[in-house]
Amino acid sequence: MGEIVSPIFHGKRAFNLGAYGYLLAIALILLFTKLFGIASAKVHMPQVVGALVAGVLLGPSCLGLLEESDFLTKVSEIGVIMLMFTAGIDTDISELKKTGPAALLIATLGVFVPILGCGGAYYLFFGTGFNFQAFLNSAFVGVVFAATSVSITVETLNEMGKIKSNVGATLLAAAIIDDIIGIIVLSVLTGVSDKSVSPLLVTFKIFLFFTFTAVVGFIVYHLFKRIAIHHSHNRRIAVWALAFCLIMAYCAERFFGVADITGAYFAGVILCNLTNMRQYVAKKMTVASYLFFSPIFFAGIGLRTNLSGITVKILFFAVILFIMAVVTKVIGCGIGARLFKMSKKDSLRVGVGMVARGEVALMVAQKGITSGNINPDILPAIVLCIILAALITPILLKLSYKDKTKSAA
Repeated sequence: MGEIVSPIFHGKRAFNLGAYGYLLAIALILLFTKLFGIASAKVHMPQVVGALVAGVLLGPSCLGLLEESDFLTKVSEIGVIMLMFTAGIDTDISELKKTGPAALLIATLGVFVPILGCGGAYYLFFGTGFNFQAFLNSAFVGVVFAATSVSITVETLNEMGKIKSNVGATLLAAAIIDDIIGIIVLSVLTGVSDKSVSPLLVTFKIFLFFTFTAVVGFIVYHLFKRIAIHHSHNRRIAVWALAFCLIMAYCAERFFGVADITGAYFAGVILCNLTNMRQYVAKKMTVASYLFFSPIFFAGIGLRTNLSGITVKILFFAVILFIMAVVTKVIGCGIGARLFKMSKKDSLRVGVGMVARGEVALMVAQKGITSGNINPDILPAIVLCIILAALITPILLKLSYKDKTKSAA
C-alpha cells in the first residue's frame, strides 16, 4: 500500500509531512470550518457559507496551507452521499401530498427555467459552437442552479412566524420536489455524457434503476419495518441503514450509470416513512456527517476554488450568472404559483424563497467537474453565486413581507 502524502503549502513551496500528514490536514479543516461556521451563524447565515469560506482560505487562493488530494476527494464523496441520504430520510411525504399539483408545477418550472437561463449564460460566455458537448456542458451548469436550499428560507420564515402559512407549506414541498427533479436530470446528463452509450440506452438504464429502486425499496422497507419494532433506537439499525445507503449509491453508479448521490437520496426516501426509526437514524447520520464528512466536503469545494487565477471574464460571468440564478427562480417559481391562483405577493414570496442554493448545488458542481462536463476554472464563479444567493435570500424574503408586517403592526 502506497504512502498517503498530504502536501502543506506556504506560498508556492510545498512541505511533505509524510504518511501522517493527512491527520493535520483533517484537523485544520475541522477547526477552520467550525470557526467560520460559527461566524456565519452569528450573522444569521447558514454554516455552509462559513465552511466554503474556510476552504477558500485554506486553499491556494489565500493561505495555501492545503491542496486537494485523493484521500480528501474520497472522503468528500462519502460526505456527499451521507448528506443526500439524510436529505432523503428527512423527506416529508405527507407534505408532498398536501400541496400536491401546485408544488409540482412550481418545482418543475423552478428547475427548467434556471437550466435554460444559467445554462444559456454559460453558453454565451464559453460555448464553442453548435455541438452536442457545448450544449451538454451548458446544461450541467444550468442543473447546478436548478436545486434549492430551503434551509435558509425555513430559518427566515420561522423567524417571521410564517413557516406554517400557505407560502411556507408550498415552499417546503416545492423544494423537496425541486431536488428530486434536479437529481433525475443530473442522472440523465451524467449518462448521456458517456459518448460510448446511446441516449436510448441511458433512458432504459434510468428506467431500470427506478424499477430496481422500487423493488429493493419495497423489500428493504418491510425488512426495516420489522427490525424497527424491537430495535428502532438501537445503534445497529443506523449501521444497517448506512450500509444500505452505500450499497444503493454503488449500484446506481456501477450498474445503471446513475449518479451515486441519486442512489443515496432514494435510499433515504425508502426509509423516510418509518417514523419510529427515521429520527434516530437521521440523528446518527447527522452526527457523523457534522463531525467529519461534511466539513471535509464543503472545505474541499473551497480548496478546489482558486480565486488567485480568476480573470475579468470569469468575474463578469459570475455577475451575469448570479443575476440569472436569482431572476430565473423568481420568474419560474412565481409563474407556477400564479397559475395555481396564488396572489401576486405570495407568488413573489414563493419565487424569492426558492432563490437560495446550497449543498445540492455544490454536489452537482462537483459531479460535473468529476465527469469532465464543468470546467474547473469556472468553479470560483459558481461558488461565489451560491454564497451570494444564500446571503440575498433572507433579505429579499423579509422585504417581500415588509408591507404585511407593517399592516399587522
